[in-house]
Amino acid sequence: MIEAHGLTKRYGAKTAVDGISFTVQPGKVTGFLGPNGAGKSTTMRMVVGLDRPSAGSVIVNGRPYAEHRSPLTEVGALLDAKAVHTGRSARNHLRAMAATHGIGTKRVDEVIEMTGLQTVAGKRVGGFSLGMGQRLGIAAALLGDPRTLLLDEPVNGLDPEGVLWVRNLVRYLASEGRTVFLSSHLMSEMALTADHLLVIGRGRIIADAPVSEVVARATTSTVRVRSPRATELAELLTGNGALVSSLEPGLLEVTGPNAEAVGELAAAARLVLHELTPVTGSLEEAYMNLTAGEVEYHSGVPTAGAHSAPAAAPPAPPAPADTPVPTTVEESAR
Repeated sequence: MIEAHGLTKRYGAKTAVDGISFTVQPGKVTGFLGPNGAGKSTTMRMVVGLDRPSAGSVIVNGRPYAEHRSPLTEVGALLDAKAVHTGRSARNHLRAMAATHGIGTKRVDEVIEMTGLQTVAGKRVGGFSLGMGQRLGIAAALLGDPRTLLLDEPVNGLDPEGVLWVRNLVRYLASEGRTVFLSSHLMSEMALTADHLLVIGRGRIIADAPVSEVVARATTSTVRVRSPRATELAELLTGNGALVSSLEPGLLEVTGPNAEAVGELAAAARLVLHELTPVTGSLEEAYMNLTAGEVEYHSGVPTAGAHSAPAAAPPAPPAPADTPVPTTVEESAR
C-alpha cells in the first residue's frame, strides 16, 4: 500500500506537487494520469525516495521507502528504463542488482524468462531497442518479488504483443493482492488495465475514483436510436425533455433519458425501432474533459491553408560528459 499525506515538492518558485493526499490500495491496478508537467513522475520519485518532499510525507507498506531493510523485496520500480550501465549485459545488470539484496541467480533467470529476455540476456544493454529496454526495466522491478510495484509508462516502446503482456502481468500481480501503481499516456490501454484512477493536474489531484466512476462523472451518456419514423420519434422525445440530434436520415442521438426510457416512449407511441444502443463516454473523453484547464504545455493546431515558415532550430547543446549511471533505486537515492 502507498499512502501520501499533504505531499508537496517545490523547485524554487515552481510547485511541482501541491499538497496531495491519496492511497493506492493493494489488490487492484491503480492508474496515474495527468498532462506532461502535472507532477506524475515527481510524485513517483518521492514514493521511492529519489526526491525529498518539501512538505508532507509518503509511506510504502507502512514506512518510508528509505527505512525498509530490503527495499527490492518491498517495492519494485520502473521509473527510467535507461538508468542502466550500457556496457553490461542484461543478465549481469540483474545479477548486480540481485547481489545488493542477497537474491540468487535462480530468481534472475526467472525474471529473464518472465519478461522474454532469454535470447538477449547475454547482450550489452547499450544495444537494446526501446522495447527490450522496457522489458529489462520491468524485470528489474520484479527481481525482489515485491509487494508493491511502481511502473512509469511501462508499455512505452512495446509492440502490441508486449502491451498485452504488460496488461495481463499487472492484472495478475494485482490479483495476488499486490499494490500496482502505473502511469501511461495510452488512454485506451489504461481503460483496459486499471481498476482505479488518480488524475493529477498542475500538481493537484483532480480525480480519485474507480475507472467507471471517473468516466461517468466526466462524460455524457447518450442513446443511439434508428427508426423509419425518426422525425415523429424526435418530436416525441423532445416533448419529454430530451435533447435530440439527427446523425443521418433515420438515426438519432438522444441525450437525457436512458435506453429503457426511450424504448418505453417509442413502444407507447407504437413507433418501430431498428436500433436502440446506449453509448457511454470513453476514458479518453473523460480525461480530456477533466484536464482541459490543467494542461501546462499547449500544442498549436495548424490552420488549413496556413504556410508559416518553420522556426529556426536551436543550436545543439554540447554533449554531456560521461557520468556513471545508477543501476538501482538505492544508488540513485545516494
